[in-house]
Amino acid sequence: MNLKEIQDQLQLKPLAVPISPDSIEIRTGYTSDMLSCVMTGALSGSIWVTLMAHNNIIAVASLLDIPAIIITENAQPDEHTLARANEKEIAIFSTPKPTFEIVGRLWEMGVRAEET
Repeated sequence: MNLKEIQDQLQLKPLAVPISPDSIEIRTGYTSDMLSCVMTGALSGSIWVTLMAHNNIIAVASLLDIPAIIITENAQPDEHTLARANEKEIAIFSTPKPTFEIVGRLWEMGVRAEET
């Protein structure tokens, strides 16, 4: 499933989006609000669901080659975080929905966990 399909189906608000979100394939996902857990558990190509909105999410996503982050519960990153996301070509989306709902919807859409 590509990133544009996920954005459309979940009605996500784009905050920082790469030039061609329809060319980014999402194989799996990861959910955590602890950076150390993401660093040890998320896989390259994942979509990361979190309520964190600070600049460190970009550093971790860049390190792990995570192309997209969904920030839940209307948490909003600052302009510096969005600028870094655009620089690193990491998509950032926002939603008012809770993390639990977004993860469940992704699962229903076929985004599944992969073994690490």
